[in-house]
Amino acid sequence: MHGGFLQMLKKRKELIPLIGFVGCAALGATAASIYFLLTKPDVILNKTRNPEPWETLDPSTPQKLITINQQWKPVEELELVKKLTK
Repeated sequence: MHGGFLQMLKKRKELIPLIGFVGCAALGATAASIYFLLTKPDVILNKTRNPEPWETLDPSTPQKLITINQQWKPVEELELVKKLTK
């Protein structure tokens, strides 16, 4: 199988960059998926252990991949609702 693929690449050298770019894109997508799966709290694998993981998040910690000039301020309406439900 691989021998035929390499023979095709030798005959059609214009496919080499295309296969390289597609391979890099697939590797990047896989790496990003694994990174988000293991590090981001909004991805849930086991809902029985922690059914509402957003309740334990620190609002002052940025959750984005890149955060520029983030300033967290509490929303007055939400604070009022929190006080009323307690």
